[in-house]
Amino acid sequence: MQTHARKLIVIITESALEPLLVKDVLKLGAQGYTIADVRGGGRHGPRDADWQADRNIRMEVICDGAVADAIAAHVRDTYSGHYATTLFFADIGVLRPEKF
Repeated sequence: MQTHARKLIVIITESALEPLLVKDVLKLGAQGYTIADVRGGGRHGPRDADWQADRNIRMEVICDGAVADAIAAHVRDTYSGHYATTLFFADIGVLRPEKF
């Protein structure tokens, strides 16, 4: 099956950033996104979502490499210094490239 190369960028961060990130990724060229509420833990302890300020989201964006780089740079420069943020990329293949 023929696939087309794209990047998956995943941002895990505090739920308070959701409305800002939605605007940001669309402005930076993403055609869409997926967001889910998530829980987890790390070196700063658990984030179990027991109360609103302790909730995290996972935003996934499929896009080309230039858009992924722009989103990552923006998140790093704008949010990472002030909010709990994890960001990573993966090389993926998609079946319908016109969507991304």
